[in-house]
Amino acid sequence: MSRQLFYFSVLSLTLSACSSVDSKHAQGDFDYATKQESKPFIVPQNLDKPATQKEFLITNNINHQGSIGDKIDVRAPSLVLPIAASSRVVINTHEAIIWFDKALEDKDLLVFIQNALVSQLMSDNVSYEVVESSTKDEPGSESQSKTEIYESDWYHNEIETGWLFTDIESSTSLRFRYEFFLKPHGRSLSLKVSLIDYMKTDNYGGSKTILPIDKQRAEMLMLNEVVAKVDYNYRSQQQKNRLARANQQLVSIGENNEAEPAYIVEMGLDELWDNMPIFFEKHGFTINDLNETNKIYYVAFTKPEISIWDTIWGDERPVIEVSDAKYQFVLAPLDEQNHKTSVSIYNVDGEPLSLETLERVFPVIKTGLSFRQLY
Repeated sequence: MSRQLFYFSVLSLTLSACSSVDSKHAQGDFDYATKQESKPFIVPQNLDKPATQKEFLITNNINHQGSIGDKIDVRAPSLVLPIAASSRVVINTHEAIIWFDKALEDKDLLVFIQNALVSQLMSDNVSYEVVESSTKDEPGSESQSKTEIYESDWYHNEIETGWLFTDIESSTSLRFRYEFFLKPHGRSLSLKVSLIDYMKTDNYGGSKTILPIDKQRAEMLMLNEVVAKVDYNYRSQQQKNRLARANQQLVSIGENNEAEPAYIVEMGLDELWDNMPIFFEKHGFTINDLNETNKIYYVAFTKPEISIWDTIWGDERPVIEVSDAKYQFVLAPLDEQNHKTSVSIYNVDGEPLSLETLERVFPVIKTGLSFRQLY
């Protein structure tokens, strides 16, 4: 069963009643609907009228044209489901509308949500067109809000009866409008779905009129389909980001700001500084002192001993092949955006370790300073 067929199978159950059981309306005895209203209580003129409590009075300001008895629609109200990341609903509204806040800094919010809508329409085999695209200058600001409106082609659904020879019992067609509104700062976007065309044909004839509650339920269902697609795309992008980070070479060999051999780590200075104690602990270094202002760790290295049990149980840790001695690890930013940090290693005499030494221990340092085993 295709996604489109399933979607409108569900929708047809919503818009049309079952032949045997009507799940839309209340069932049972409705004697109250035929009861006549009692006459007002009349107090004789020679008697005092009893006191009344206004808080118990029933106002006449109600919908006198509402449904009564078995005509009452008992279906639960449809709701917008904000299941996608950074999505939120509008309180106290019957419109099918939702707000998205920016969740991926490297993605244009409007394009990301529009792509989700187009992907949903394509999976439903329904075409679309952009009927409006406009921008509006904000007073006192160089920013602009943006509005775009899409309209879908017809969604069609037919219900067939019979076994060997089938007949079309009913046919339902719907068309939707999708309104995007992007705030000037580009970090908040609303999406509103409206049912703009409707046609239904069955054994009783044809109709272009849909009940308000059915219209609302169709709009909510369509919007929730798009929100689910946005949520799926968010999760797919997050998975791609994790895979890219896992395969990325976060540590390389280069030079520090003094043109000395050093390790280059794709991590901010403060973040790397906070994580360095974990690296030291796992690789045989003991921190003797530190200078947080100049970002220097003073450490002593003792080559870890590996027992036969470590080998048997798979607990053997990679060893850095340098001499047992005291060293200085100096961290410094390499760019203004603080995306890269140099890690320079000096011996007890303040001399940087040679490029040959850095290359020899690089396989162990590469894994240790990327902290892959932790994140």
